[in-house]
Amino acid sequence: MSKFYQRALFLSACTLCSNAVFAAVKEYHLTIAEQTVNITGKSVKRITVNGQFPAPLLEFEEGDDAVIHVHNQLKNQDSSIHWHGLLLPGLMDGVPGFNGFKVIKPQGHFVYQFKVRQSGTYWYHAHSKGQEQDGLYGALLIHPQTKQPLPAHERADRDYVVMLSDFHEKSSNQIQKDLKISAEFYQNQRETLADVWRQTQRDGLKATWSDRKMWNQMRMLKTDLSDVTGYTFLMNGKTPEQNWTGKFKPNEKVRLRFINASAMSFYDVRIPNLKMMVVSADGQPVKPFSVDEFRIGTAETYDVVVEPKAAHYAIEAESIDRSGFALGRLQNELLPTMQMPHVAQSRPRALLTMEDMGHGSEYLDVDHSKMNHAAMSEMDHSKMNHTAMSEMDHSKMNHAAMSEMDHSKKNHAVTSDIDHSQHNTASKKNDSTVVYGWANASTPVGHKALQYADLQALQPQKDTREPTSELVIRLGGTMERYIWTINGKKFSEAEPLQVQYGERIRIKFINDSMMAHPMHLHGMFMQLENGQTAKDLPNKHTIIVPPGKTVTALLTADELGEWAIHCHLLYHMSAGMMNKLIVAHVSDDQRSSTPIASNEGKDSAEQKGEQHAHH
Repeated sequence: MSKFYQRALFLSACTLCSNAVFAAVKEYHLTIAEQTVNITGKSVKRITVNGQFPAPLLEFEEGDDAVIHVHNQLKNQDSSIHWHGLLLPGLMDGVPGFNGFKVIKPQGHFVYQFKVRQSGTYWYHAHSKGQEQDGLYGALLIHPQTKQPLPAHERADRDYVVMLSDFHEKSSNQIQKDLKISAEFYQNQRETLADVWRQTQRDGLKATWSDRKMWNQMRMLKTDLSDVTGYTFLMNGKTPEQNWTGKFKPNEKVRLRFINASAMSFYDVRIPNLKMMVVSADGQPVKPFSVDEFRIGTAETYDVVVEPKAAHYAIEAESIDRSGFALGRLQNELLPTMQMPHVAQSRPRALLTMEDMGHGSEYLDVDHSKMNHAAMSEMDHSKMNHTAMSEMDHSKMNHAAMSEMDHSKKNHAVTSDIDHSQHNTASKKNDSTVVYGWANASTPVGHKALQYADLQALQPQKDTREPTSELVIRLGGTMERYIWTINGKKFSEAEPLQVQYGERIRIKFINDSMMAHPMHLHGMFMQLENGQTAKDLPNKHTIIVPPGKTVTALLTADELGEWAIHCHLLYHMSAGMMNKLIVAHVSDDQRSSTPIASNEGKDSAEQKGEQHAHH
């Protein structure tokens, strides 16, 4: 054990002792082991915590002193735990190779100790190889101090965590090997001749031929919404057939804390016939607003409050590649229990378009025969004239699919005469309709889907300074070798990013790829530039950067240390889309950020409308 490591532990222990007089000490013991689990009818070896799959819920109160003993009982694997979204000392963040933290060796243990400085809905997971996929993840709930009453809109009679995850019968190690063999290894939703015929009918033969030619030359698939298929989607560890259930009495307020703890999956979440009031994003309170559905990216959290009336309600979380659902229900405890699972109606899958690659219709006029895939990742998409997605209300969009499918007339209510012939998948496929664009969730006409632009911090931001420098994070990759990069380099080859302690910085995420990336920053919250005023910008620890789009956020670099910044799609991070962001007292020539001239700062502020929402 290094002297630095010993000293840090000693200082943490001293701090804990000094604060113990004023705060409660909340202590947990977590034992990481490998056991046989049977999720889908097939017994496989997976990681458990305290014998549970997934890991148990941890609860704290703001102001507590957390003491978490982690024991690694894995035979041949190092391990670690990262406390996702928590503000804490760097050593306790749990990322091997950062801030002096090593790993937790087999048969070893580590004691995480930190002051709980916030409240809200968070989660924890491994930061070692693919252990997050294999079961080392769990929910973490921090209650406000009891002496501080909740705002009226947040008060609830019932409070449930709804943790979404994706289970695979293959181990994470095998999935990683498969993707290295071919990035298209799991692509089982390729377009059919019927898809080509529909495109020809809509766009004409010449346009269809040009479009197909371009995608072939880029060696990309329009159906590449997810790198990995074959998942069973879980809600609080339960399959759709097991149907997780939360109970209520009519007219009670129910708080649902949605956590996307998946390795690779985005979901479109809805509770048919029940409005949801969004009250928190990434654990941080927001001004309440009502939605019918929301898209939740990997590692994000959203808290909603609902007021169910009489019937039972289905909770549907459909993967954006439309390969399945995580399903649950809200059950009126005054009515007879529903024994069979709800059968959800699958929405049409979306196909990627040239706009998702950052190109408009003018792209059809380019001679792509002279372009290679590597060149695509070097194009400056930040100068493209992107659509102002943050200002759009997609509930009012006239999608091409809407003329073929009126979702508003479907009766999603749970009834006793459900067709249970689809019991194994708990969903009915709709393969007859195709919609276009990553953002197209086929939201029914007249329904409201959450947009990033809707998010406003509940309390005014403390730091509303204009940024003085800009840090560019370009997201790219080579699908042929399954390598994902930040600023053209994978993690093992990249120099750490360095920023000045206390500085106000604009982080500019530029997505040069055709996949969405949920970008997560450890140790600090970013303020998403979503068109709100500086004081109303929402705090986010994970920001979705859609295909071919640019998204910016402001950061007050007020936490000294080495912090991971990475895509939270597990296999993208493992394949290189990660870097180390160092917050320190650095000289000008050491900084990775570029100074912003005063007039440029004003221009950037005026361009907030260009920032893009989820959809």
